[in-house]
Amino acid sequence: MSLQRMFSCSRLLARPNALQTFRRAASQGKMPLARAHGKSFAHRSELRQAKRIVVKLGSAVVTRGDECGLALGRLASIVEQVAMLQNQGREMMIVTSGAVAFGKQRLRHEILLSQSVRQALHSGQNQLKDMSLPVLEARACAAAGQSGLMALYEAMFTQYSTCTAQILVTNLDFHDEQKRRNLNSTLYELLRMNIVPIINTNDAVVPPPEPNSDLQGVISIKDNDSLAARLAVEMRADLLIALSDVEGLYDSPPGSDDAKLLDTFYPGDQQSITYGTKSRVGIGGMEAKVKAALWALQGGTSVVIANGTHPKVTGHVITDIVEGKKVGTFFSEVKPAGPTVEQQTEMARSAGRTLASLEPEQRSDIICALADLLTERKEEILSANKKDMENAVNTGRLSPAMLKRLSLSSSKLNSLSIGLRQIAVSSQDSVGRVLRRTRVANNLELEQITVPIGVLLVIFESRPDCLPQVSALAIASGNALLLKGGKEAANTNRILHELAQEALSIHGVKDAIQLVSTREEVEDLCRLEKMIDLIIPRGSSQLVRDIQRAAKGIPVLGHSEGICHVYVDHEASIDKAIKIIRDSKCDYPAACNAMETLLVHRDLLRTPVFDQIIDMLRTEQVKIHAGPKFASYLTFSPSEVKSLRTEYGDLECCIEVVDSMQEAIDHIHKYGSSHTDVIVTENENTAEQFLQQLDSACVFWNASSRFADGYRFGLGAEVGISTARIHARGPVGLEGLLTTKWVLRGEGHTVADFSEHGSMTYLHENLPVAQLLPGYRTTS
Repeated sequence: MSLQRMFSCSRLLARPNALQTFRRAASQGKMPLARAHGKSFAHRSELRQAKRIVVKLGSAVVTRGDECGLALGRLASIVEQVAMLQNQGREMMIVTSGAVAFGKQRLRHEILLSQSVRQALHSGQNQLKDMSLPVLEARACAAAGQSGLMALYEAMFTQYSTCTAQILVTNLDFHDEQKRRNLNSTLYELLRMNIVPIINTNDAVVPPPEPNSDLQGVISIKDNDSLAARLAVEMRADLLIALSDVEGLYDSPPGSDDAKLLDTFYPGDQQSITYGTKSRVGIGGMEAKVKAALWALQGGTSVVIANGTHPKVTGHVITDIVEGKKVGTFFSEVKPAGPTVEQQTEMARSAGRTLASLEPEQRSDIICALADLLTERKEEILSANKKDMENAVNTGRLSPAMLKRLSLSSSKLNSLSIGLRQIAVSSQDSVGRVLRRTRVANNLELEQITVPIGVLLVIFESRPDCLPQVSALAIASGNALLLKGGKEAANTNRILHELAQEALSIHGVKDAIQLVSTREEVEDLCRLEKMIDLIIPRGSSQLVRDIQRAAKGIPVLGHSEGICHVYVDHEASIDKAIKIIRDSKCDYPAACNAMETLLVHRDLLRTPVFDQIIDMLRTEQVKIHAGPKFASYLTFSPSEVKSLRTEYGDLECCIEVVDSMQEAIDHIHKYGSSHTDVIVTENENTAEQFLQQLDSACVFWNASSRFADGYRFGLGAEVGISTARIHARGPVGLEGLLTTKWVLRGEGHTVADFSEHGSMTYLHENLPVAQLLPGYRTTS
């Protein structure tokens, strides 16, 4: 061992041991204390509590695609994650493959180099290229590669000030009682000294695995899967992470068309699995992995099988698993009483297709029934809401604004009921409406019609009244719906969802709306890109930003910020300006459509108009921040704003000065969020230029920004406000939840019936096609 390495290890051994570090972190609230061993974790979220972790690296993870040499990039990222978890105070162990592959590479080089120069020259260049190497025996390769593999691990872990130790084992080390005690003692001592043990079977001496041998009684060490399972149970590990070259366990071979990745696997589900072939390297295969995993699970160790070769996830796969994220297949002995979120999504999609095929009157009946239930079962709803309010007040985690959103009242439920009836009326001609009808040729007509988007995932915070609103819009538009509400409104959401399903039962589509009440994190739901068609977040700007980052492959409809502006022109009416500014900022400052920046024309400074605006804001107790230009006009100014892109969400706003209407537009385009922006002026030409040139989702003239709302727009309700450039913009109601499809009706027509001349297509009788039929086009 080099002096540098000895110094590094001695420095590590002088540090507090892993148990002390773990307890200190737990006492500071950084980590939960480890549970008593003996029972595996029931849910993924509990994996955060895992203290002692075994990471098994399969041959396909460690070796390159050519099976000669190691995949250094993958190995480096895995080492980084293990070292990071070790430095957090966890006890990490690695069971590794790769010695045979590393040795094969070394021996091939040695054989080539050992060829005499005469031999090489005599054989000729072409023959040298085609020269075949002898078949290398695996045990010899393992003997040659083991030291190099360990040296590589040691060098990599040294970069993170982490010590490692090598342990080679055989079956006898587990079956001989004295050897087993010695092995356990060594491993416990290494963990106590904060050292990462790196374990492998001693492939230089072990016999080949017995064919068809099974894992019965005391598990046999026939591959690294069984070794990792046996080691995890012996060492009372909390978690075994088995990394392979597949995403996890599928219900059928991964290459088959209908194969589904199992998020969670239960011991009783073994009969439903059809196994495929083994990986390109290694001797285990998925069946061996599952048997080893179930053996470890029975011994009290939780298991996750995941992909350790995917270039986009390798760098965080281990840490993601430990954080409880939905990665790979989690083995659990506790089967939940209800369906999984994947099953809920499938149920919703199936029932949603039936919902879309109902007559408009039937969908309207469902919405009206839900409106009736909101008033008929008012006491039941308010009782559940009272429990949520009491819990929220007792925990003290919600701000006054969030408490206000959580609270329901009789008047709120009555308003909800009225809004739902408006949706029921507007839903009569929503799905299947013909937007365009074109005669392509005689007896060949093309239609563009409205259809549902598919499966919507709506994630909302605090506001339980969102549930019936969104449910009604989904029913009206024929969409299936997954709802994920905040836990602070769990009781209220549960009763409201039951009422929605009761109304849906009228026409046999109860499952079209599902409430996700399992432990799935929002980020996990955003990974269901093959099952969900659109995500609609309703909540804080932080929630929306988190979902936009987490959603991979699923469109997100919403806005991450509501930085709304009111521009007061030099030709504005003072009375209108005062009213609009007060309402835009003070009516509900936490709303996304509240004013955050007030732009004032330079000519209004030091005039009674400006003084009255300032006096009104001070009377309303609005804290004022000065923009850079406004601050330059003042000797004693309010606190200068840190950023002109700030959404305060409270009784605060920024005031900035502009020289013209055009400068106001430029400012909004640079610092706004394309949500809602207002001009206050009596000059019609100025107003029209503002309305035309500004590209925000909502642009108002002499009206409060608070009008940017689905109810106030006459939509009955909204699923949110979108600032996206495609699909729906502004308050999104029923129309925003529809897309279109093209329907072509013919009588044996083929493209051979047509000919092309330049950019125009003609029938053979030289009549242009695709003519819009007069009087058929309809609009929304």
